[in-house]
Amino acid sequence: MSQVIDEPLERLRTAAHRTRELALGRAGTGLGHQDADDDVGTIGTDGALGFDPFPLLEALHHHGVHVVVIGQVAGIMHGSTELTGDLDLLWDGVPAHAPALAAAFISVGARLSDEAGGPVPTRPESFLHPKVQFTSPGAGGDCCTPALPWGGLRVRDFLDRAITATGPDGLVVRYACLDDLIRMRRAIGRPKDLRRAAELGSLAPGGHR
Repeated sequence: MSQVIDEPLERLRTAAHRTRELALGRAGTGLGHQDADDDVGTIGTDGALGFDPFPLLEALHHHGVHVVVIGQVAGIMHGSTELTGDLDLLWDGVPAHAPALAAAFISVGARLSDEAGGPVPTRPESFLHPKVQFTSPGAGGDCCTPALPWGGLRVRDFLDRAITATGPDGLVVRYACLDDLIRMRRAIGRPKDLRRAAELGSLAPGGHR
């Protein structure tokens, strides 16, 4: 059963504020989240400029979309101290749920692109691909379905094990549980993923995993 807690959202608000402060006055590089260095991560890209995942998270909640936050935003919600400049999402890929998902993205002025960076329309069918990239005024990132390969992991099961965080304003955000997030990090295996997996393992009850 999912937990209902609000500290993770406060951690995220604080981290997003710190990211914006860190990037304040920094010249744009032209690099998006897809161009992130495998060690530094998206904190070194233009995604950090004005980073604020909450408008999109609030839109997804308002439209009743069941998505799960993955990636470093989920890591921050668990207590990771590394900052990020992108928001990665996982949803179930069921076609009947795609219209609400598209409506949420449209409401925040998001634009979509395919894995090669080519623009695609912000329509329900675009979200049915294993992964679609997005940019919005507050945050960019990837929106994935369980069809995206994750090194043999049964990612669909991660949706059922997600944790629920509820803010004082009623915002509900679901995010990957700690064990699943560590598994995803290790499966990808980039330097930043392995470093963050080790950090997340140290946050687990009993220490390293």
